[in-house]
Amino acid sequence: MNSRNLLLVLAALVALAVWQRTHRPIPHAPGEVAPDIPVQTALGDPPTPWRKGDYTIKPLARISITARVLSRADYRFDREASLAPVDLALGWGRMSDSQVLDKIDISQSGRFYFWRVDSYEKLPIPEREIIESSANMHLIPADRSIEREIKRVRAGEVVSFDGYLVEADRTKDWRWVSSLTRSDSGAGACELVWVENLTIAPRH
Repeated sequence: MNSRNLLLVLAALVALAVWQRTHRPIPHAPGEVAPDIPVQTALGDPPTPWRKGDYTIKPLARISITARVLSRADYRFDREASLAPVDLALGWGRMSDSQVLDKIDISQSGRFYFWRVDSYEKLPIPEREIIESSANMHLIPADRSIEREIKRVRAGEVVSFDGYLVEADRTKDWRWVSSLTRSDSGAGACELVWVENLTIAPRH
C-alpha cells in the first residue's frame, strides 16, 4: 500500500472513530431516567399563527416533556425536511428504563417509530404501556440555536423541551397535524412539536 492510500485509510479510520464516539447510544444503569409523563395543556387564548419559511404554524396545545431518546432519525430529502429535519423517538416511565429497553428493538423509518420484541409472550411491560409511554416526535426548531441543540442529541440521552403541538400548512392541499394524545398508534399518531427550548441532561 502506497503512502497516499495509507493516509486515506487512516483518515477513514479516524473519521469512523469520531462518528462512533459522537453517535453511539448513551448507556444507563437500570432504572427509570425519565419517570414523568409529558405535560400537555390546553390553550386558553391561542397565539396568532406564525410563519416559518413557506409554512404557516398554528399552535394546538402547549407541551413540556422530559424523556429518554430511544432513537433519532435525520431527514434531508423528504417534503417535511425543511420544517422538521430531526425526529426523536422518546420514552418515559418504564420506557426509559434500560431493563425494559434491553428487551425491545427500536427503529425509525419514513417518519415512523417502530418497536419489536421476539414474541408477545416476552413483552417486558404491557403493550398498552409501551404505546402510552413512548412516541415519535417531529421537531420543528424555533430558531437556529435550537436546531443546533436538536442535532447534538444522541440516542440514550435524556432531553427536556417545551413548546407547542402544532399544525403546519404550506399549500391548500398540504397539511401536517400533530397528534394530541399519547395513547394512539399508527398513522397520525406522531407529535409535531414547535420546540422553543431544549436541554440535554448531563452525561454521567
